[in-house]
Amino acid sequence: MFLNFAGLVLALYIVLIFATYLFQRKLQYFPSMEYILPVQAGLKDVQEIVLATPDDEKLIAWYTPAQAGQPTILYFHGNGAGLIDRAERMSKYQALGLGFFIHAYRGYAGSSGAPSEKALIADAHLAYTHLLKQGIKPENIVVFGESLGTSIATQLAASVKVGAVILESPFTSAVNVGALRYPYLPVRYLMTDQYLSDQYIRGVSAPVLVVHGGLDQVVPLAMGKQMFKLAKEPKEFILLAQAGHNNHDQFGLVPKVQAFIASFIATN
Repeated sequence: MFLNFAGLVLALYIVLIFATYLFQRKLQYFPSMEYILPVQAGLKDVQEIVLATPDDEKLIAWYTPAQAGQPTILYFHGNGAGLIDRAERMSKYQALGLGFFIHAYRGYAGSSGAPSEKALIADAHLAYTHLLKQGIKPENIVVFGESLGTSIATQLAASVKVGAVILESPFTSAVNVGALRYPYLPVRYLMTDQYLSDQYIRGVSAPVLVVHGGLDQVVPLAMGKQMFKLAKEPKEFILLAQAGHNNHDQFGLVPKVQAFIASFIATN
């Protein structure tokens, strides 16, 4: 009887592993499907842009140009978020005169297609190239990623020239987070989109700001500290001791980001 029970448990475990592998992206990505125009989000002087990808998908983006002499933030949002979720943050940086470009990932907030690491990194390069075509110099582009977006930002900044990099709630890798969350599964052997940020950060030569909340229950603070340790100089670490994973603006992040950008990107 015991052997039969053990065999049943083993069979169920194998089925679980197989199902996890097949549907892993359903477990990894949580798209916000809400499509909304900038004006409906209360934003002024922000235009919706549709970027066409080489594989015939479309990306919905919001863009507000920088005031004269100011840099532009190329923003990569977190998992489970959409453009509407960063409308307020966009307006804050817009009020400071900074340019701001953010696109919804594939399958998020009006963008077509389905998310994958390979596709999201390719789309990041597409967004970067779009800004260059607007006449923005690479040294005036600040790559800003939050949570999932930190890996996209890191991989982009490791391969192109940018003025600065901001990583908010960064993880060392998605597979490390997955292994912590699902210790009963062989995540390291199953996961396709591993987002190995700790490997790519070594190739970033631009100034890096790492921000992490002391009460973050999604990505351990230790991962943010490790990413900071691996980053090259010049770099800065900001610990928001009372903040969680994605409420950093409530603890004074915006002026800190503004100060960091002003330290490394000259305005005229």
